[in-house]
Amino acid sequence: MARRAPKTTAAALTVAAALLLTACGGGGNDASDDIEGAGKGAGRPSASASGSTSTDVERPDVSVPKDLDLVFDFEKPSDQDSAAALEDATNYIRALNHGITKQDPNDPAFQFYSSGQASRYAHSQIKEYVDGGWTLTGRDRYYDAEISPGDESEKVKTVSVTFCEDQSKVFGKEVKSEKVHRTKESLASYQKFTLLMTSVKDNPVWRAQQVTVEGKAEACRG
Repeated sequence: MARRAPKTTAAALTVAAALLLTACGGGGNDASDDIEGAGKGAGRPSASASGSTSTDVERPDVSVPKDLDLVFDFEKPSDQDSAAALEDATNYIRALNHGITKQDPNDPAFQFYSSGQASRYAHSQIKEYVDGGWTLTGRDRYYDAEISPGDESEKVKTVSVTFCEDQSKVFGKEVKSEKVHRTKESLASYQKFTLLMTSVKDNPVWRAQQVTVEGKAEACRG
């Protein structure tokens, strides 16, 4: 399923188009599908709590409708920081999908689990779906996670989390008509995410600060 996205920056438009095309089961986008950047900001908590094993902080709802199955085939790392960073990286992805299915570009869930460029990225993706009248249905699978501990200062710790996504079984659904647009699997169905996760010491929450998305990721198709 393809549709024209509204005008925006070239980098954001490229990734927005990649996500919209592949998430709707489509393909054929020959442009480069990479985006990366940085920025500063703060997440915002929500009143409802779910989506985490931590009892030390109130977390937002990141649930999605029953017709959207988010599958995370990850092994839990033995290192405590790596495990926590991976868990909240998955919560960031859940929050992004929560915003899409709730049709809310200002959904508090993604704001809680991100800051800076990663927060702007989530907002832009959700807004693309809302403006186009689309939501998601099907099975969205994430796998092959790799974790690299980064710098650590007196106040902040960082961890890089990379993983693949297979969108071949998740499709775009028109919000009004509930019509599902299905197309065949292609190289455009595969993406590779790299998230820079950060945590302020003594705070159990890890937030995505930067996100890079590689579209048509051949390495993820094997």
